[in-house]
Amino acid sequence: MYRNVSTLVVAALGCAGFITTVARAQNYPDRPVRILVAGPPGSSNDITVRAMAQRFTQAWGQQMVLDNRPGGAGILAHEITVRANPDGYTLLFSSSSGLVLNPLLFKMPYDPFRDLAPVSLGSINPQLLFANPSLAAKSVPELIALAKAKPGTLNCASAGNGTPNHLGCELLKSLGNINFVHVPYKGSGPGVVDVVAGQAHFMFASIPQVLPLVRTGKLRALGVGSLKRTSVAPEVAAIAETLPGFEYENWYAMLAPAGTPAAIINKINAEMVKMIDDPSFTRRLQELGSEPRSSTPAGLTAHMRKEWDRWSKVIKTAGIKVER
Repeated sequence: MYRNVSTLVVAALGCAGFITTVARAQNYPDRPVRILVAGPPGSSNDITVRAMAQRFTQAWGQQMVLDNRPGGAGILAHEITVRANPDGYTLLFSSSSGLVLNPLLFKMPYDPFRDLAPVSLGSINPQLLFANPSLAAKSVPELIALAKAKPGTLNCASAGNGTPNHLGCELLKSLGNINFVHVPYKGSGPGVVDVVAGQAHFMFASIPQVLPLVRTGKLRALGVGSLKRTSVAPEVAAIAETLPGFEYENWYAMLAPAGTPAAIINKINAEMVKMIDDPSFTRRLQELGSEPRSSTPAGLTAHMRKEWDRWSKVIKTAGIKVER
């Protein structure tokens, strides 16, 4: 009898907890929500999440407060998030660098799979391979042919050792079976400047950063890193048209502290899916150089796992070792 009573009490408490969680989700959000942004104002992920924050505010009537924390390659934003109360009022808009590349290359104070709860993908930003117009290559096939004719004489600029565009260089080298020199800069801006000046031969960077320079003739677009041509610059061939399987894109996603109730996660996810399915919102992000992309929480985890496996192989093949 006492055992039955205890069982009933436990069940009742469980039901009460479930009802409370559901009620919180139904009322969520009833105050402003902070979104940590692992990048500075004006960066690709900042531009994307600002557009999303406006939609959230319109839908829910609560302010979404962006908190840009670019320090330490975005590590600070992740640290604040994983230590926050998992109640849905602290979110993180992070990138492929913060969720996959940095943890693969550096010792991080967080585990992206253990310490964060996935919400949804937000956008995909294909990277553009571009060159100085004086380079005797107008396409990816011509660049590969030139690199094979002059092994070790061309160079690929990047924002620094272990950065995403460095890995893009290494992926091109591996799949193209070519040899060129990697030249790390202190940030992508100086690298772009040197490609424009002809001091560096070619480089990868985000489309919004360099497309204006391409369209004014200061740079030449050679290929885009998405598996297929992107609507942002449909005139530029995908590198995968020459090198099957080549894929180099930055992507951004929304996450929450681990332990955030599933009902709240699902409510945020549903709103993101709704806005990304809106053609007017999609066009707006495309004009900013992004390809909107949503997912289920499980789909985001699967995407992160796939990227983890893919880039770990590139890092191992290239022998990249970076200490911080």
